[in-house]
Amino acid sequence: MTDKHQKTTRRIFLGSAIAAMSVPMIVPRRMLAGSGQTAPSEKIRVGAIGVGNRASQLLSQLPDGAEIVALSDCNLSRADAFKSKSGGKWPVFQDYRHILDRRDIDAVIIATGEFQRVLPSIHACQAGKDVYAEKPLTLYIGEGRTLVNAARKYDRVFQVGTQQRSMEKNRVACELVRSGGLGKILEVRAINYAGASPSPSDGLPKQKIPQGLDWNMWLNQAAERPFNQQWMGWMRWQDFAGGQMTNWGAHGVDQIQWALGASQTGPVELTPLGNGQVSLKYDNGVTVNFVIEMGKGPMGGAVFIGEKGKLEINRNKFASNPPEIAMELAKKLDIVEEERKWSDSLELWQARWHLQNWLDCIRSRVRPVADVEIGHRSVSVCHLVNITRAINRPLRWDPKRETFVGDDQANQLLNLPRRKGFELPVI
Repeated sequence: MTDKHQKTTRRIFLGSAIAAMSVPMIVPRRMLAGSGQTAPSEKIRVGAIGVGNRASQLLSQLPDGAEIVALSDCNLSRADAFKSKSGGKWPVFQDYRHILDRRDIDAVIIATGEFQRVLPSIHACQAGKDVYAEKPLTLYIGEGRTLVNAARKYDRVFQVGTQQRSMEKNRVACELVRSGGLGKILEVRAINYAGASPSPSDGLPKQKIPQGLDWNMWLNQAAERPFNQQWMGWMRWQDFAGGQMTNWGAHGVDQIQWALGASQTGPVELTPLGNGQVSLKYDNGVTVNFVIEMGKGPMGGAVFIGEKGKLEINRNKFASNPPEIAMELAKKLDIVEEERKWSDSLELWQARWHLQNWLDCIRSRVRPVADVEIGHRSVSVCHLVNITRAINRPLRWDPKRETFVGDDQANQLLNLPRRKGFELPVI
């Protein structure tokens, strides 16, 4: 990392320490609302870290209670493209730490790749910014716990972008399962999401770095390597991602955790079934089997099989056998007309209500519906599935200590080496 980057980081750390120990001279305006000095309706000022496809969707759906102040992306062309398309006049930075140094920004939306996400999220917490971080939240389990610790230490409102937590149909369906509406749960069947592939052992041929791309910053924690355009398709490589297991799995597993009342915990046993299929068991005896072929089931949920019938939960929809279960659920929906319009037009990708929950919680200082602990626990289950595939034998997991029981080989996979200059701070 360059001296410039190191100096910027130190400014953030020093600013955070001063803010924590001294009179709050630079507290955001929203924090003064309770004292009557500012109106509760005053807009929350947001900076963006990472302005690719998903970030562009989020920024376009930002509710009226917030305003964009500045953009940052280590690939400048992406931020410039969004700025041009939107007609905005915001400043654009290549180094996200310039965003965190700004006193006119209250909160940040971080929509980088999963291997790039945790460090700027921690830096944002240290800089006193509230955070909306996209999923998958982490590359490995250990960095997720460090991130949760940072959010708690610096008292940040931290929403994870599993937007189905803010969809009414998903809420009532998960509540039905959790409250015993299906009777005893006999089995949960989930998509057998594919993992990522190993990076080529010989690497990829060196290519010229495109203008406007900070390749060092883009690599983040990943090992040094020459630029090749194929690396930009990062989701396919284990160095950068967990594949669809952490991508769509972050949504599907989150719905399983929510429906089973396990949002703050995880499974206790993991068993490989062959052909990449994995079975999980929770301490209440419920078994979750990742056995449904991709494309042939609910990518954003699972099938819950109970004594009283089956309920399929997917993104913004549900179905049941017998159909009367879904018919009764539909009567419980409380969807306002504006939400219905957004859901109908942006069924797969809409996050307006999830963003609204984040903004509401920034003002109230309560935890959002997809708090950082919830997001960490859900994606941890995805990581556990990938680890079980790699080890290929039964494993026991202690969700309280977040460690494998009596298995040094598996525990070595809970943390990954990080490149010099991108180490996690000690929280």
